[in-house]
Amino acid sequence: MAKSAESVAKYLAGDKLYQVRARAALPLLVRQASQSAPVFYSDLAPELGMENERNLDYVLGYVGTALESLSKDWKETIPPIQCLVINKRDRMPGKGIGWFITKKDDFRKLPRKEQRRRVNCELEKVFAYRNWSAVLRAFGLTPAKADYSKAIAKARSEGATRESRAAAFGGGGESPQHRKLKFFVANNPGAVGLPTSVGPGKTEEHLQSGDVLDVFFQHGNDSIAVEVKSSLSSEADIVRGIFQCVKYRAVLEAQQAADSIAQSARAILALEAKLPSKFLALKNILGVELVDEIKVG
Repeated sequence: MAKSAESVAKYLAGDKLYQVRARAALPLLVRQASQSAPVFYSDLAPELGMENERNLDYVLGYVGTALESLSKDWKETIPPIQCLVINKRDRMPGKGIGWFITKKDDFRKLPRKEQRRRVNCELEKVFAYRNWSAVLRAFGLTPAKADYSKAIAKARSEGATRESRAAAFGGGGESPQHRKLKFFVANNPGAVGLPTSVGPGKTEEHLQSGDVLDVFFQHGNDSIAVEVKSSLSSEADIVRGIFQCVKYRAVLEAQQAADSIAQSARAILALEAKLPSKFLALKNILGVELVDEIKVG
């Protein structure tokens, strides 16, 4: 006999901070699953108001345990949605995910390639699962919502104004601040989280779509676009930058496909200032990599 909604909700109850955060985290994870977009520990933590991303392990472990309890009650497999949260270093979930895929000790003994394969299989199940809304309702939670209509409308308005001004005055120009940041990033790949072995990047790289990248790096099989925004950039310009990263990643993958190369592309938004917190969710939903508060040496 199925348990009552009140009884099911107890699986994710509790007043301890990690339990409160687990209830806040699950709707965000469902949001990411609906977009088939993993999220970095360092990106999810700020959305939950957490300064130390390492504390997410307790939060995600509690989410995983609650889902296992609900699975037993429903007599169906609910995939471990917490495997959506990955490290920037190796793009893998935390070590605790082993409990929810296979026995922890067994998972640790697997070769790294096999661990990654199993995690990817679980991710596909997470993306394919169609009852996440029902899971939220069972726990008494509501879907995560964010309204960016005003910011996006402002971005469009500013873009139209800039184009008209450029046409009236014979074209626009690049600010000294933007140019300085662009060349700094190109010559310091570590500033955007890339290994120094990558070497200097190219500026003003042209794409087949006609777009021009601020900075481009080639790292092994990875083609990496970097969209640069200086401290002079408005919030609307930053929003445009987020969407530009989505576009550049897609175009780079299309170019690789056209050249019969395995698709492996990234796009990074590089900000001299700090990303306004109200845009954290948008960045995470769209799976855009971010490096902000860059200090130009």
